Amino acid sequence: MYAIIRLRGSINTKPDIKDTLKMLRLHRINHCVVVPESPHYKGMIQKVKDYVAWGEIDEEAFAKILEMRGRLSGNRRLTDQLIKEKTSFGTIGEFASAVYQDIAKLQDVGIKPVFRLHPPRKGHRGTKKTVKQGGELGYHESISDLIWKMR
Repeated sequence: MYAIIRLRGSINTKPDIKDTLKMLRLHRINHCVVVPESPHYKGMIQKVKDYVAWGEIDEEAFAKILEMRGRLSGNRRLTDQLIKEKTSFGTIGEFASAVYQDIAKLQDVGIKPVFRLHPPRKGHRGTKKTVKQGGELGYHESISDLIWKMR
């Protein structure tokens, strides 16, 4: 699974890039989505690589993001009790593991697909440079570190 975090705004952005960000449901800065690994999403990520940070998310980071930032309709928090009521899983961690392995889906519980993150603690390294140049944009080998900073 890929985690994609939008880091830049839409001023002076080409219309096709705006459309791709809209299709990825990245409407605002610091929003994060988790998508499956497929050639379609890979192409969309390549199109918007100058506006987002992305990388493979591990199971532990996905469970943490669900626990801290998972929301239901009405901006209600996700709890273990709600997971027990709506699914056969006992905790958020078990449900996150099932979603990660493609056994369950976020829609089964009614979790919103977009996670609203805080700006990173101690700031970004730069939103105009790629990771190789010393910034935050582009592919992260460990996107979990950036997600942890933005918890």
